[in-house]
Amino acid sequence: MSEEKENSAINVLDLDAKFKYEVSEQPGGENLKLCFSCGICTAGCPVTEVENDYNPRKLIRMILLGMKEEVLSSNLIWLCSLCYTCYARCPQNVKFTDIMGVLRDMAVRENYVSPSFVKHVYDIDRLSQQVRHQMVRAIFPQKKEDRPIDQESLLKMAVEKLAVEKLHAADAEKLQMEGAVPSAPAKE
Repeated sequence: MSEEKENSAINVLDLDAKFKYEVSEQPGGENLKLCFSCGICTAGCPVTEVENDYNPRKLIRMILLGMKEEVLSSNLIWLCSLCYTCYARCPQNVKFTDIMGVLRDMAVRENYVSPSFVKHVYDIDRLSQQVRHQMVRAIFPQKKEDRPIDQESLLKMAVEKLAVEKLHAADAEKLQMEGAVPSAPAKE
């Protein structure tokens, strides 16, 4: 949703009146129409802290208006971190995180994105969690101290550590494949 498109008038002829029903008929989208646009989802969203254009309340309004093309082609539906903060805080139990899953599935099904794109987003989400955990673990020894941290150094350390772990995992897998190390027994 570019600035130009965002500020332009909505053409009623471009709206799909069935879109909100398509979303609400999918598992996870059932509570879409309960939204009364209070904005708690947006106020608590961590993505809005780093992306000014991201606005869950606005996305729901666009769905309800029938702006199918704009929503499913939007890059914004891929920025949600699926943290469930909005889900937990919504007074109407709209379950916005589940709605994001519905929109993503629809975007793939209707060829707005390729299935491999979804996998890439998943891989990036997983990696970002791994980096975060490494960074937080690194500051555990300082948890009773009141001093600043160097986020850039922590990030560099976390990325390096994850790279080493990935290298070790690849080496271990290679050794298992060569038969030098027995593989772990299968769990029953």
